Amino acid sequence: AINNADIFSRELIEEAKCFLEKAKKETSDEARTAYLHASLFIAFSALEAHLNSIAEDFLDRKDLTVLEKSILFEKQITFEAGEFKLTEQLKMYRLEDRIEFIIRKFSRKPIKKNEIWWGKIKQGIHIRNKLTHPRGKEVINESMVENSIQAILDTLNIIYKAVYKVSYPLKKRG
Repeated sequence: AINNADIFSRELIEEAKCFLEKAKKETSDEARTAYLHASLFIAFSALEAHLNSIAEDFLDRKDLTVLEKSILFEKQITFEAGEFKLTEQLKMYRLEDRIEFIIRKFSRKPIKKNEIWWGKIKQGIHIRNKLTHPRGKEVINESMVENSIQAILDTLNIIYKAVYKVSYPLKKRG
């Protein structure tokens, strides 16, 4: 069933595509760069929103260990009264680790790291990280953003096939 988080995640993908299209039509370098940045950040927000929505789908599963729930929900683990428990404290995991975990957990197969989609999503994450944690001015272009959006769509398709056994609904609209 589609919930509000799924709808919002899909809207974010569409917004990222709109900002990319605006960047392509823009004549001002400053405005083009702003649109490209917005597109890239919103696209990765969409990916993270999808991962969080998938995690919510499995909130009540009894077969998940505390560590697995920690990775899915990005929550800290504590040891109390002789057992491990999830806390409400944030525990951030690398985006690629969460992707890899979800695919491995639900498909029961490891990611083939030599596949094209994996290299492209890693490249997109690298670009996003360089903009998020800048050491200087990073220059990005339309192609880099377009490839990142496509990598996100490809990654979501792989994840949906692993988790839900269906293709990602927006895959064909890349």
